[in-house]
Amino acid sequence: MNLKRLFMMLILPVILGSSAMAQNKIVTGKVTDSKDGQPLSGVSVVVKGSTTGTTTAADGTFKLSVPETAKTLVITYVGFGPQEATIGSGNVSVSLVQISTALTDVVVVGYGSTRKKDLTGSITVVTSKDFNKGPISTPEQLITGKVAGVQVTSNSGAPGSGSRIRIRGGASLNASNDPLIVVDGVPLSNSSIAGAASPLSFINPNDIESFNILKDASATAIYGSRASNGVIIITTKKGKSGGKFRATFSSTASESIRTGQVDVLSSEQFRTIVAQEGGTAQQALLGSANTNWQDVIFRNAYTGDFNLSLTGGIKALPYRVSVGYLGQSGILLTSSLKRPSASINISPYLFDKHLKIDINVKGAINQSRFANEGAIGSAVSFDPTQPVYGGKYGGYFEWIDPARGNKPNVLAAKNPLGLLEQVRNTSNSKRAISNIQLDYKFHFLPDLRLNVNAGYDASTGEGTVITDSNAASLADQVPGGGRVDRYKQVI
Repeated sequence: MNLKRLFMMLILPVILGSSAMAQNKIVTGKVTDSKDGQPLSGVSVVVKGSTTGTTTAADGTFKLSVPETAKTLVITYVGFGPQEATIGSGNVSVSLVQISTALTDVVVVGYGSTRKKDLTGSITVVTSKDFNKGPISTPEQLITGKVAGVQVTSNSGAPGSGSRIRIRGGASLNASNDPLIVVDGVPLSNSSIAGAASPLSFINPNDIESFNILKDASATAIYGSRASNGVIIITTKKGKSGGKFRATFSSTASESIRTGQVDVLSSEQFRTIVAQEGGTAQQALLGSANTNWQDVIFRNAYTGDFNLSLTGGIKALPYRVSVGYLGQSGILLTSSLKRPSASINISPYLFDKHLKIDINVKGAINQSRFANEGAIGSAVSFDPTQPVYGGKYGGYFEWIDPARGNKPNVLAAKNPLGLLEQVRNTSNSKRAISNIQLDYKFHFLPDLRLNVNAGYDASTGEGTVITDSNAASLADQVPGGGRVDRYKQVI
């Protein structure tokens, strides 16, 4: 009995294995290049819908055991388009087609343009078809999360606020780590502009055609030490030679909603804790109101973005003219941004297309009102049992210190709404970017070109900060004095 059982244990795996082998079949084949018929080695051959697969040998052939039910093979290879092949009788021949689009892309660099396959540096191209969609107020938001090694981090949620851009991290502890921004051949100054939330906020995102991002040190050979943190080349939209007249209007409307708030004690919870832990003096300070101070200073914000562009070409004179208007309010009360903008591009060809002239003019005005962000911290810490209004300082409730002659307590938080509405911080900033580029191909030697680019980047920022004479923050000044601060910057 033991011998019989042992025999069955030894023979059963052989029987099962033979049965399993009988359910498979062998498929052979060869993979070649459709262009010249040369065999391709290392090509991936996988049964569709499974992980069963192999790769081709040096002569392009393969041999694969597949289930009897398998009907299709998927063949993939880097640089070639994927292809599916029917197994049929078990012998498969496949010709793959090369994909050369990525190698022939034209890339803009500092001294002109070249084919992507001719570049030796690390460069990434993001075109308008790949841009982020939705409400976009500044150019860098178009490529947020689109480029490996490039970090775009929003500075704040204020209207028109810019983002911090880092290409492959930071390189310095003390100096600037911002990349160089080049718009249509004009390197922009990275210095801040008075009264502007972001230097890039003057460029209408709707006018941008593509971003070329130079990541490595080879960019310094073109732009010098300014490119040590990388270069972002922005190319704007242009008309086409002989193109038909086209008018395009687009508009975007959006609403921003505060999704959460700092978890603080409600008025009832606050009263309960003071009653349990505080003395008679502390309990006497409690009010009868039920105020959620975060609801008082925050709101739903609305954005409207409107753009009109006219493009076309009169024989050898392509042109594009655009105007835009962005109106954006912030979720923090009193903050807002209004930005009218305009751009003109003319790109004529002369001398039998040997001379190309590219003229670009762009300008924008940022009209901003900045909210006092200190009101956010004050709203988190202010007593929820006190009312919003009720006091001599502009009608807003404030904590009074009898020891100071009933002036505001210097150790207490100020009324959050008063901090916002009793200070009017406005600015009017302008920026113009313009250039003319001449690209001449010599008749006797077309490969020899002369490229001249001249441009300017000018900006003006001015603003006024007016503090109400009844503001609690000015209580120690001469009564009725108020305060006005002005600033102006010309670059």
